[in-house]
Order: sequence, then C-alpha cells, then structure tokens
Amino acid sequence: MASTEPWLMENGSVKVLSKEIRHGRTAHNMSSSSLRKKSDLTLVSKIRFPCLRRCLANIQEVILGTKLSVLFPAIPLAIIGQCFGFAEPWVFALSLLGLTPLAERVSFLTEQIAFYTGPTVGGLLNATCGNATELIIAIFALYERKIDVVKYSLLGSILSNLLLVLGTSLFCGGIANLRKEQKYDRKQADVNSLLLLLALLCHMLPLLFKYAAASSDITAKATLQLSRASSIVMLIGYIAYLVFQLWTHREFFEAQEDSEDDDDVTEETPVIGFWSGFAWLVGMTAIIALLSEFVVGTIEDASNSWGISVSFISIILLPIVGNAAEHAGAIIFAFKNKLVSNK
Repeated sequence: MASTEPWLMENGSVKVLSKEIRHGRTAHNMSSSSLRKKSDLTLVSKIRFPCLRRCLANIQEVILGTKLSVLFPAIPLAIIGQCFGFAEPWVFALSLLGLTPLAERVSFLTEQIAFYTGPTVGGLLNATCGNATELIIAIFALYERKIDVVKYSLLGSILSNLLLVLGTSLFCGGIANLRKEQKYDRKQADVNSLLLLLALLCHMLPLLFKYAAASSDITAKATLQLSRASSIVMLIGYIAYLVFQLWTHREFFEAQEDSEDDDDVTEETPVIGFWSGFAWLVGMTAIIALLSEFVVGTIEDASNSWGISVSFISIILLPIVGNAAEHAGAIIFAFKNKLVSNK
C-alpha cells in the first residue's frame, strides 16, 4: 500500500490506528472522514528525490485527498479579489466557499497528528480544532465589535445541528433502512443533552436578569458580571466533558466503536508525518483566519447587495459553511444506519 511507504513517515516507524488511539477521534473527525478519498501515490513514489517526493505526496494527500478539493480554487480567487478591489459580495462568496474544504482538512490534519501524540493529546487537539472556523470568525467579529454576528452564528450552529442535520439524518436513515432497526447510544445522547441544557440555562439567566433589572435598581454592570459568571460555568462544563470523554468514562466510546461493522474497525495508518501535519495545520489555520477576516469585513456589503439580512447570513450561511463536512458526513452515516456515530 502506498499509504504505508516508509518515506511518508518523518519520524521513523509507521504506526497503525489501534483501538486505543481511535478514542482520540471525535465525532467531527469520524463524520468528515466520509468525505475523504484515497490517493494513488504510484507516480509520486517513482520520483528519485526524497524531499520532492515527500512534498508532492503531502500535497496530494492534503489538497486532493478530499471530495471537496474542487472548492480550493476559491481561496486564491478570494485573496486576489480582496487585493485588486473586486466587488465585496464576490469576495464574501468566494471566502465562504474557500472555508468549506479548509474546515474538513483541519479535521483531517488533527486526526493525522493524533497518530503520533496518542489518544489524550489527539482528543484535546480534535476538540480544540474541530470548530476552528466558527471560532476564528467569532473572534474577528468580536474584534470589529459585531456582536450580533457572533450571537447569530452561535445560534445558527445550534439550530443547524439540532434541526437541519439531525432531522435530515433521521429522515434519510429511516428511508434508507426501512426494514432495519436504528440504534442509538443513549448514554452519549444523555450527556450531550445535559450539556445543551446547561448552555441554555447559562444563556437564559443573564437575559432574564436583564429584564428584571429594567424594573428595579439593579444596574447593567451586575447583568454583565452574571453573564461572565455564566461563561465561566460553561467553560468549566466543557472541560469536565473533555475529562469525561478522554479519561473517566472512555468505555462509553469503546462501546460505540465495538458496535460498528468489522470493515470500519480495520487498522489505519497515517499518510503524512507529524511535522508535515503540524506545518499544514498551522498554514491552513492562517488561511482560515485570513478568509474569516474577509467574511466579517464584507458581510454587510453582501447583505445589502443580495437583499438578505445579516441575521439570515449569520444564522444560516456561516454555520453551514463552518460545519459542511460534518453535516454531510452525518447524513452519510445515517444512510449507512450508523446513527451511533452520528452526533
């Protein structure tokens, strides 16, 4: 197999994706993996120069190793459009298209790095970079004081996962598997539901407190302090969930892996080296930051040109672009009657 050629490994030995290391993979990685395609490295392996051979192999695996590779030309077009003063709605549209494959490739690169770092570090890396696109867009929006864009995009991400993706997955999975029993992991569903309920309460409490303050002597400063306290509670809850997933209750995720077909539990090997994966990850994160800056800076002009409100763009378009690979992968899993992996 070309994927196990020793020249692809930069640190010596070739590692397989054992059962323990697979626990470092999140649902984001498992879903987006359905959009990947195997690369034929036959021609590349015949190149005599090791450095050139490794470079071309990495380019083929990272750039052409996804079904979304047709969207990569939108990245240089967006940069050229911004530099040469193209119409800002075009820059906005091209930036959105360019962010779609980048979000999937970041997931792929974090999974490749997890081969070398082990399940714990790999899981933390996946959890951190899984929503890097949305996070970077939110940071730039906050920097430019576009608070509404941040709030709308976060709301849209929740709604798109709960309504659009979940509904489509259940519908497609039910139609494609009429005579089969669809199985769910109740333990993981309970954990995710409780975390969602915690986030809902933390969001509602400052809002209710604000309305109560309007008819009393409570100042806006107290409402702001309560909002910050709620943010700290949500961060603590997220950290506790990572500990729950990666250390204390990993057997919940072992049950998920064991329930899959034998074809999906086959051993895997990394296709790029650790330092190559790290360099690609840094580079793609920088490009995501650049395109995110374009998106935030041109969203109002795109809204005025297209006759669509900023709230619609933030709630509908931005979350779909940031999680396009995960959404498509979830629906594909549903077609294969693997709703246990579809979170």
